[in-house]
This record gives sequence, C-alpha cells and structure tokens, in this order.
Amino acid sequence: MAAGGDEVARRRFLAWLAASPLLAAPARAEDPAPLITAASQALNVFELQAVAARNIPPAHYGYLMTGVLDDRTIAANAAAYSRWGLRARRLVDVSKVDLSVRLFGRTYASPVALCPLGSQRAFHPDGELGSARAAKARSALQMLSTVASTGIEEVTKAREAPVWFQVYPTDQIEVAKGLVRRADKAGAGAIVLTLDLLDGGMRRETMQRLARADARACEACHGPPAMRATQNLRRPMYQGLDMSHVGAFSSTAFTWDYVSRIREITKTPILVKGIMSGEDARMALQRGCDGIIVSNHGGRAEESLVPTLDVLPEVVKAVGGKAPVIVDGGIRRGTDVFKALALGATAVGIGRPYIWGLGAFGQAGVEAAMRLIDEELTQAMRQCGVTRLADLRAANLRRLS
Repeated sequence: MAAGGDEVARRRFLAWLAASPLLAAPARAEDPAPLITAASQALNVFELQAVAARNIPPAHYGYLMTGVLDDRTIAANAAAYSRWGLRARRLVDVSKVDLSVRLFGRTYASPVALCPLGSQRAFHPDGELGSARAAKARSALQMLSTVASTGIEEVTKAREAPVWFQVYPTDQIEVAKGLVRRADKAGAGAIVLTLDLLDGGMRRETMQRLARADARACEACHGPPAMRATQNLRRPMYQGLDMSHVGAFSSTAFTWDYVSRIREITKTPILVKGIMSGEDARMALQRGCDGIIVSNHGGRAEESLVPTLDVLPEVVKAVGGKAPVIVDGGIRRGTDVFKALALGATAVGIGRPYIWGLGAFGQAGVEAAMRLIDEELTQAMRQCGVTRLADLRAANLRRLS
C-alpha cells in the first residue's frame, strides 16, 4: 500500500475516533494535552490509550475497542463503578499497605490480573511476550488466550512462572481436550473455560466500521465473520490438533456436561469465565469448577446492558466463600478495583487498559498500566483506612444512586 493511501486511512480513522465519545480518551476541549512520549509520563491509563489509538492500525484498534451492536454494555460496565463512592476514614496507621493476593497456592503482588486477549501482536510486535515480561516485572497474574499470537510454552518461559490458559472449545470437545492437555503439559496454573462467546458473539459493529477505515488488504483478519473464524483456527495453540471436523470457533450446543468432561481429564484448577448469575455460579461449583469469573466478555459477547459489577454480589453470595470470584469489565482505575474487592471479588481482571499500554509503548506500557492502577488502589485503601485486601467490605463504600 502506498504511503499516501496509508495517510488517508489514518486520517479517516482519527476523524471517526474523534467523533466517538465512547472510544476517545477523555480530555478537556479547552485544554488539549499533547500525547505523552514515554510510558513513565502517563498519569492514567487513558493517556496510554491516546498513544495506542495513534499507533495501532485502525482495524486492529477496532477489534480491541469494539463491543457488540451499540456498545452499550461496554458503557454499562464502566458506568456501574460511578454509582459507588468510597467511605473515607481517618487516623488509621496506613503506612504499610499490602496488595498481595493468593490464588491456587501462588501469591501475586496485586489483585489485578491480565485478562486473556487474543492476537496481541496486532497491537505491538512483542505481543503476548511483552505482556508476559511485564507481568513478571510486576509479579502479576497473566491469562493467555487460545487465540494468542504465541504459544503457551514461549509465554510461560517469558513470564518465568505459570500462566492461566483460557480455552475456546470450538464445536469439537476433543479439540478442547487437546488444548487442555497441552496447557497441562506446559504447567498452566489454571484452565479458564470461556462460556459466553456463543457462535462468535453478537455483531461487532464498531470493529466493522473501523475496518472500513483501514486501507490495508487483510481480509483474513478484518473480513466477514466466517473468514475471521478460519484465521483464528490457525493460531499457534491449535497447531498439532485435528481441526478437520471443526465447523465453528465456538459451540452453541455445549451444556454443563462439557464442563464435566473437561473436569475429568485434568487436575489443574478450572475456572469458568462468562458467569452472570448466581444460578450458573452454583452450577459451576456442582460440576467441579474451582473458581468463577464474572464477565460479559468486556461487552464483546452480549448486549445485555447488565454490568458485571452489579452481578458480582449475587455471584459472591451464591459461591459462599467456596471458591475465588474474579470480576472483569469496565475497570479503569484503582478505585474501581477497590470497589470490586469491597463487593466481594477475590481479584479483578483488566483487558483493554493493559493493551493500551502494549500498543503505546510495548512492555513498558503494560507495566505502566499495572503500576498506575496499583498506585491508585493503594491510595484509595489509605484514604479508607484499610491496609489489607482481606479487610475490604461493602461497608467501605457508599451507594450514590
């Protein structure tokens, strides 16, 4: 593609981005800030987002930022955190704050985990390896997507510790079993079964619009859903598996029996991701699952308009302390993490914020995103007189609306 064509595509993309209140990084019109030039300069994850929006090709940025239909569930996830305030306390010794959390026998320095997000080389050449090295530097939990750009063996080597492996099953249970066995062999710390991406999810309109603004010829990645699904099935984690009978990237026919069949072949802890009700959380425990991830796929699978934070207390009550409960969706600040933990989450997951960092500055950007959120969480805990995550309660919050 000629340089002139690339510039036209870029201008078209930036014009679309500027007109989108959902995707544009927050800024005051009367005082526009210049883009930062180093990860260390970032004041918040939104400054990383602004640089990432410039660096990442339009179609790839659309893949990252899209929800489904009108993107209203993305907005709902984030808005839910604004309905809670913090209950400040004074004259408590908060000189030492401990953010560490223990999950399945391993301690992490922060309750903020990197959620599985596929094709990370689409955002930076280092891809999942850059994220892994950042997770190592921050002693953070990393979850690896089935459709990662890099296999679990290389990512585990870069992380120098077990990662959790997220499974997209396709419509063939034997493929799912093959993925789990490979993850076990690589020493995965947990298996994360994603349950919500039925038939590839609902229509991702933002992604399709931004693909139109991208002049590059890449139909396999940015073309019709069937073509994208075929490309996904060629990812490194599917190599060596018999894919000849696979008809779909995900299945609409699997039931809870699918979870039981995966449980039978591995002793590794299993979490189910995509739980949005107390009933399903209880069912997951009955089927032998070891943990729950409250998630609507960051608004990428359903347009329910139901934020994960609102569902969290219901799931926590249903689980009754029998298993860790992780929540993702809409977390952008350390104060958001505080609120989720106070409402019963064991840990939280972030997706887009750390990929903004990756797209902006590679590994350094991912580290910056995690550092900023951890710093904000520490500051919130101090203001509320709390020094350990285990001491966070709903009483540390005030309902605002």
